Amino acid sequence: MKQFNIHPTDKSIADSIQQKIDHLNKPKGSLGRLEELAMQVCLIQHTLSPSLNHPCHLLLGGDHGIEREGVSVSPREVTWQQMINFTHGGGGVNMFCRQHGFDLSIVDVGVDYDLSDVEGVIDRKIARGTCNFLHEPAMSEEQFNLTIEVGCELVDDCAKKGCQILSVGEMGIANTSPSSIWMSLFGNIPLNECIGAGAGLGNPGIEHKRQVLNAALKHYNETMAPSDVNAIRYFGGFEMVAAIGAMLRAAEQGMIVLVDGFIMTACAIAAIRLYPAAQDYMIFTHCGDESGHRRMLDIVGANPLLNLGLRLGEGTGALCAFPIIDSAVRMINEMNNFDTAKITKYF
Repeated sequence: MKQFNIHPTDKSIADSIQQKIDHLNKPKGSLGRLEELAMQVCLIQHTLSPSLNHPCHLLLGGDHGIEREGVSVSPREVTWQQMINFTHGGGGVNMFCRQHGFDLSIVDVGVDYDLSDVEGVIDRKIARGTCNFLHEPAMSEEQFNLTIEVGCELVDDCAKKGCQILSVGEMGIANTSPSSIWMSLFGNIPLNECIGAGAGLGNPGIEHKRQVLNAALKHYNETMAPSDVNAIRYFGGFEMVAAIGAMLRAAEQGMIVLVDGFIMTACAIAAIRLYPAAQDYMIFTHCGDESGHRRMLDIVGANPLLNLGLRLGEGTGALCAFPIIDSAVRMINEMNNFDTAKITKYF
């Protein structure tokens, strides 16, 4: 696997950042989470005057072999149909990117459909969907390495535009299944407690999903040497592994990484397992409605910004949270301090 050079954020200026925050003309600590966010963003950028230039959003698409086992209420053709819909500007991700000024890239990493002639879709296809991990690894070692590189190259393209803050979303029917297995493996949580309704399964469908995923995990344990990389490669979708590559490259580049819902949190946890320092660059934006997302966030001690019952995916929760981060940056940059406002500092 590609090696990354990711360092923890430099805390040497933390005291200076805190002094600036505390000297703003407000009661100490009165802006709560905004103050914490300002501290994190300043540490990431190693400055007392942070910025959020050219926000970018990567929407990564891929299909999953495990979908053939009936673990999702939605058929796989919804993946490519939605990818085309995104090019017409009709998705939730499009609306929120327009609202918050994000540069949207729609990327086919592994959709089981020929999108090469669709204007607006970036073709980085590794294969037309992963293999069925009930019976074999979702991808080969070569495919895994190529997919990580795709994520890195996409971030490099964003960096050339001056991007300082990146969000990543996904489109891939059945991708709650690998996410649930990663949650179990990386969080040491019984698998059945990690499996939910996905896009809307009823109780019989959830029970079937549990049977399939338990069988897949049993086969993995019997045939693969346990390792983080093997678990990622065996179960992950192309859009998910590309997201891991993108998160790691963004951390390496010193970007702020906005982490979306259940699937992207699973990817973030996988990235942190590989490079723990990557978490310093991540802001976990919301707790979604998928069963177990709160417990998944607890694996890395994440305190999400929002809890709106979201479960759309596409990175929409991360985009919704952007104004809060923007407010934190505006706070530290634009508020008067006690001296300039000629207000007595009373603490």
